[in-house]
Amino acid sequence: MSDSVVAASEVVIRQGSKSFAAAARLFDRETRDDCVMLYAWCRHCDDVIDGQTLGHEQQADFRTGQRQRLQQLIAETDRALAEGHAADPTFMALARVARRAQIPSRHPRELLAGFAMDVEARRYRTLGDVLDYSYHVAGVVGVMMAMIMGARDEAVLDRASDLGIAFQLTNIARDIVDDARAGRVYVPEEVLVPLGLSTIDPEDRRQWPALHAAALRLLDAAEPYYASAAAGLAALPWRSAWAIAAARRVYRAIGQKLRSAGPGAWERRVSTSGAQKLGFVALAFLDALASRFASGGSTPRQGLYQRPR
Repeated sequence: MSDSVVAASEVVIRQGSKSFAAAARLFDRETRDDCVMLYAWCRHCDDVIDGQTLGHEQQADFRTGQRQRLQQLIAETDRALAEGHAADPTFMALARVARRAQIPSRHPRELLAGFAMDVEARRYRTLGDVLDYSYHVAGVVGVMMAMIMGARDEAVLDRASDLGIAFQLTNIARDIVDDARAGRVYVPEEVLVPLGLSTIDPEDRRQWPALHAAALRLLDAAEPYYASAAAGLAALPWRSAWAIAAARRVYRAIGQKLRSAGPGAWERRVSTSGAQKLGFVALAFLDALASRFASGGSTPRQGLYQRPR
């Protein structure tokens, strides 16, 4: 494995996601390298579509040329997967991970299909629409990460998808106001309309109580997905189970902090501190240990989104 490709990916994860970076330290070396390389490609694609740098610094004119940028991402991704290498370290990382973990090419393409929903400014009328979007931009990432960890059983991959969906629902809830400022609305109409909102004006703080109620609805929807994901830990290798349990606790805590902050939550970005992350890592050790004695099938997936197969 080229040290330069891994090193470049390490920089991306440290700067792009402190939450996942903290959890990724628990993986064995090979699994960590593959996970951070996959993350780097996902982060790059997301930034290209959103006109951001590592998830920040939103460009005012990011919509200009967005469709062309998507087509370029699709072309570069397809070429890297077909040829098994690329000049760009980001796409070289994807090619190597896909080859080593035997990730079907349809999975990276599903992620790009999720970004196409952003390009098309898809309207989300129902929670089911949001779950479909969440699978494509996050659930499938969970599937690919699980495959890196050696998972192949479809039922286990379903649980991995559930965790990605839970993460995305949490992100949507946390970022309602920031997304609206960039012209993006992921809260479904069936949630907004009963709260008296036909549109979101992020600068109208009179809307914030209703927006917080909408966020709570999304966080409630995420809970069964977090529960399902916990049931999948038993099928992962020990260190991978520990890392995923830590990521699960960190992201779920973001939702809990958003709940307790009330309508003023968007005064500042909701996040967890370094000390809190260390605490979650310790608790996750117990989660992973408990999973060794639990049956992964003990929590049914009834009523949850079913990913494409």
